[in-house]
Amino acid sequence: MFKKILLILSLFCISTSSWAAGPGSIDLTNSIFGLTAIILFSIAYVLVIGEDVIHLRKSKPVLVAAGIIWLIIGWVYTQHGVPIEAEEAFNHNLLEYAQLLLFLLVAMTYINAMEERGIFDGLRLWMVSKGLSLRSLFWLTGVLAFAISSFANNLTTAMLMCAIILKVASNDKKFINIACINIVVAANAGGVFSPFGDITTLMIWQSGLVKFEQFIVLFIPSLVNFLVPAIIMSFFISNEKSTPDVSETFKIKRGAKRIVALFILTIATAVLCHSVVNMPPVLGMMMGLGYLKFFGFYLRMSLPRSLDKKRNKAEAENDSEELKKLGNIIPFDIFDKIARAEWDTLLFFYGVVMCVGGLGFMGYLSLVSEALYSNWSPTYANIAVGVLSAIVDNIPVVFAVLSMNPAMDLQQWLLVTMTAGVGGSLLSIGSAAGVALMGQTKGVYSFIGHLKWSWAIALGYAASIAVHFLING
Repeated sequence: MFKKILLILSLFCISTSSWAAGPGSIDLTNSIFGLTAIILFSIAYVLVIGEDVIHLRKSKPVLVAAGIIWLIIGWVYTQHGVPIEAEEAFNHNLLEYAQLLLFLLVAMTYINAMEERGIFDGLRLWMVSKGLSLRSLFWLTGVLAFAISSFANNLTTAMLMCAIILKVASNDKKFINIACINIVVAANAGGVFSPFGDITTLMIWQSGLVKFEQFIVLFIPSLVNFLVPAIIMSFFISNEKSTPDVSETFKIKRGAKRIVALFILTIATAVLCHSVVNMPPVLGMMMGLGYLKFFGFYLRMSLPRSLDKKRNKAEAENDSEELKKLGNIIPFDIFDKIARAEWDTLLFFYGVVMCVGGLGFMGYLSLVSEALYSNWSPTYANIAVGVLSAIVDNIPVVFAVLSMNPAMDLQQWLLVTMTAGVGGSLLSIGSAAGVALMGQTKGVYSFIGHLKWSWAIALGYAASIAVHFLING
């Protein structure tokens, strides 16, 4: 019985995107080859789940598993005299991954550029300097996490807000734990109503199932998902004044605001490419990378003139500290920002896509689709997807739904977009943001600490689903 349950869970997490190649002409679901592939992927994913325990990067096991699975497929199809079919399926999966890779790479490059120019540090110090009450800080970090994660990586957003919490209330462990829970919930909810908020919403947008402007109807349900547990938890936070350390001073670097403007222009270009001329959004994003590269060239060429002006001013004011800072300025380097992208996440994404693409090509996808969406109503199935994403990374879970491509209307596709995005908040291990904050706080925010408030988060989860049906039904 346990083996059957494990197999069902494994199969639910293996598939590929809705635009990926379907099952091949050779059914391998009852063969030793198919079983071997499932075991390989299961082992790889167990290693992924245990990343923080064994300290093995999550990309490594899935990269190896993907290679072996497609070698098995290639060998079987070669023996049957149809190797070209396997090659075309592999290339099809690879092409779609490449589009998502380049899209995410550009977004990460912009976020890294804004971080290097000091946009996020400036925001952090501004908040710290206000001397807010703990309750006000709880709400402000939550609201900002919700807003920023709609266009920035929820991991980066959560870590930024957590840094503020640790700066202001480093000795209040109870407050740190509850504030981190609020940040994780807010960051996950904020990524739902925008295609740029999460990899899964990006995949659903690029699949053509939900248009860019249609995601906005999830704003109120995702806001409810954040507000319900936040309101409950806020009653358990004191209203005493925080005692921040305001000794640190900071100025954002030259060009920071213009980079933000270029990022907005890049997003607009990507949306127009997809909605107006029916080209993949990655075309607009790569154009946006060109915008940033030209601006980086301008920053490098104009740096000597800018330094001369600042040096003359500092010398006139006899400001030795400013002169020292000017001597440490490093020119803007776009390739440094590209190199600092989350490559382990991007490679993990490749491994998952190719693993589940291979398993779907073997024929398992149709079995899982029939077991889930044929026997359950779409509503119950999509709610279960959200609960499962609290345990399993939501990327393969959403791949599963997309590749099954069940007959669902827009309301149901929006539902699964939301549940998969916010379901990871139910447990601290359900999202990258939660795992990162447990490490950042050195265990002050913990799995058990999060679990104590899972009931409140579950109320928000249920309320967001109810509101979705109420206003989008």
